[in-house]
Amino acid sequence: MKSKLSLLLLAALSANAGSQENLNYQKPPQAILDLADFQRAPVVSMDSNRKTLLLSYRNTYKSLNDLNQTEMRLAGLRINPVTNISSTLTYINNIKLRKVDATDEVQVKGLPDNPLISHLVWSPNEKKIAFNNTAAKGVELWVVDVETATAKKLTEANLNANLGTPFDWYRDSESLLIKVLPKNRPALLDASKDLPSGPIISTSSGAASQNRTYADLLKNQNDERNFETLTTSELHKVNLQGKSSLVKKAEMFADVSFSPDGKYVLTSTLQKPFSYIVPLQRFPLKTIVSDVSGKQLKVVNETPVHEVIPKGFSAVAVGKRHMEWRADKPSSLTYVQALDGGDPANKVDYRDEVFSWDAPFDKAAISLIKTAQRYAGINWGNDKLAVVSDAWYDTRNTKAYLFNPSNPAEAPRVISDRNMQDIYSDPGRFETKFNQYHRKVLAIEDNKAYLLGAGHTKKGQFPFIDELDLVSLKKTRLYQSTYTDKIENIVSIEDVKKGDVLVQIQSKTEYPNYYFRNIKGGSQLTPVTQFKNPFMGLKDVSKEVIKYKRKDGVELSGTLYLPANYDKIKKEKLPLLIWAYPAEFKDKDSAGQSKHNENQFTFPGAASFIYWVARGYAVLDDAAFPIIGEGKTEPNDNFIPQLVDSAEAAIDAVDALGYIDRKRVAVGGHSYGAFMTANLLTHSKLFACGIARSGAYNRTLTPFGFQSEQRNYWETPEVYTKMSPFMSADKMKTPLLLVHGEADNNPGTFTLQTERYFQALKGLGAPVRMVILPKESHSYAARENIMHLLWEQDQFLEKCLKK
Repeated sequence: MKSKLSLLLLAALSANAGSQENLNYQKPPQAILDLADFQRAPVVSMDSNRKTLLLSYRNTYKSLNDLNQTEMRLAGLRINPVTNISSTLTYINNIKLRKVDATDEVQVKGLPDNPLISHLVWSPNEKKIAFNNTAAKGVELWVVDVETATAKKLTEANLNANLGTPFDWYRDSESLLIKVLPKNRPALLDASKDLPSGPIISTSSGAASQNRTYADLLKNQNDERNFETLTTSELHKVNLQGKSSLVKKAEMFADVSFSPDGKYVLTSTLQKPFSYIVPLQRFPLKTIVSDVSGKQLKVVNETPVHEVIPKGFSAVAVGKRHMEWRADKPSSLTYVQALDGGDPANKVDYRDEVFSWDAPFDKAAISLIKTAQRYAGINWGNDKLAVVSDAWYDTRNTKAYLFNPSNPAEAPRVISDRNMQDIYSDPGRFETKFNQYHRKVLAIEDNKAYLLGAGHTKKGQFPFIDELDLVSLKKTRLYQSTYTDKIENIVSIEDVKKGDVLVQIQSKTEYPNYYFRNIKGGSQLTPVTQFKNPFMGLKDVSKEVIKYKRKDGVELSGTLYLPANYDKIKKEKLPLLIWAYPAEFKDKDSAGQSKHNENQFTFPGAASFIYWVARGYAVLDDAAFPIIGEGKTEPNDNFIPQLVDSAEAAIDAVDALGYIDRKRVAVGGHSYGAFMTANLLTHSKLFACGIARSGAYNRTLTPFGFQSEQRNYWETPEVYTKMSPFMSADKMKTPLLLVHGEADNNPGTFTLQTERYFQALKGLGAPVRMVILPKESHSYAARENIMHLLWEQDQFLEKCLKK
């Protein structure tokens, strides 16, 4: 049957498959269009007192014209050099305010015409909200007065947002520190018509320098000069009346932040030499502390270019890292230094050391704690309480310790020690609150802290609130959701003593909405938002989580959708679509755990397989494809057998329910899921066709690792070769739809990967169709492209599975 279908597809698609001509954009069938053409609900944020809602509205999709803008790709950035902001940004088109205890939304008045809003930030006193508007020639700063719901412009279109948010509030909420384009800014260089001044030269010192395959790197001196021009800013102070004054002269300001008390400014500036093999996050940095007038007080850190970092995911650069202000102190810096040279291969008792450094930084920093594993973050509490976490990727272990920042000699106490992939043992995240500096710290009441957990268990998901006694370390469960037909995510604790918490509740057909719940005296709910379901066309479909086992005994699961009104007694044999993304594990128990919850609201993403349930298909979404390597065995040592076994188990499970024709099964995936799809079609006969989007197919082009693979190609050439479907292109005879964005920005998944794989398959006679979506990056954004992709997928699936 497959060979006949292959011939049919070759005949039907051969003209388009090998053609480089542009196709007209097509729309999907009405059943899919009705679902995909939806209005996105606003994003909600609240002030810290939960009195005011900020509602941010944006379009469901960008337009192709949005993507068709001037763009420069430098050192990992994608910049619009005309407007001086990221060219990949998704803008907000409108903002409204609403009192929590009211129902009417208030339109913010005075917004710019056709606003392109980004970087919404509440002021410390939460009476104002600052935001950027991208105008035709640049980025403006605007401020909303919350009480009157009125916006006004503070600056002209002269802000520099090329390195992210270009402003920060002063502590008094009356002024902002902004990045401004220099007045004497040089013109950008256009080398497209210039004669080269010489060759491009790169040199290796002989030291090992193993880096992942990054996109958009600097390539020559013109790139260097343009990068410097685009990232250079002056720092100005602007008040709420729009009066501006210079604070710091022009430099490449990567990070700017105020101390919690507002008396100092921490700035990190990019330095030369730049690198052609790593992105700007690993360029040299100089970090200084200044007073609010801009006067330099202390150079607190200088780092070289980090082209060479030891091998392994637990490897780090030497020197000070994670330098930032302590949330619990008025003006103290904290930073981390590796004690093992940053090299996981070195055997030491402690890997990292955490320091605290008090203003005015004229005395040595104080060591707070040493971590046996790699530092993974701190939750600051008060002078005597903080929680530090460490982790080690090779063992997947993570620990959390309670320690006393004021007494480093006091031994830390372990409060959790677990496998980071074991979701059933996850203790949750610590609840935080704003302190007097408007910084988030541990919420501590009567020497007790609080943990908010997702509540995944073997029997389902039941989110919880635990109280942790900070003296005895005993936990007491204060609340656990009992819903079996909904999901109740616990957002925050509003008042511990009163028992008021903020939750978000959803079901299969109920859009996620916010509520206040009182966990004392009846657990009554008070609605905060009332968003409607934009996918009413899916409300009657059957949705359930199915669990099944792989032949090696590993527990698997996926979410199964059946068409509305499907008769489960008559059991018509349906075609099946499987969508998946492989994940690596170091133990079978963690691999067999499931986060699937059939009560999660059904929200199809762009070009999701779920849409096809409206076209009469069964869909197994997010099917589990764990790749396990226990002990000294790495997961990828047995990648393909485990991949095939997981696929077979999924098909067997749905077939055993009697719903499908197992000769009409398709598989699909995006990115690493596309890589999975190509391998499944190559190494099994389980599928009638596959859809692979934005994948990498030749692992020799990512020779220094990919996903969780830490070994390089030269250490394990057989693993890289066996895993690469490109190397087995001569064995692939199953129809495949290849899709890729023309401007993929993801490390390793260059568009070239799909183009070369297509050429190999076409040359070897495989039935394959390639679709390159113009202007798209790794994730697809433009409405025209997404609708055409839906049409492509529908045409392909109808031909392959409904013949």
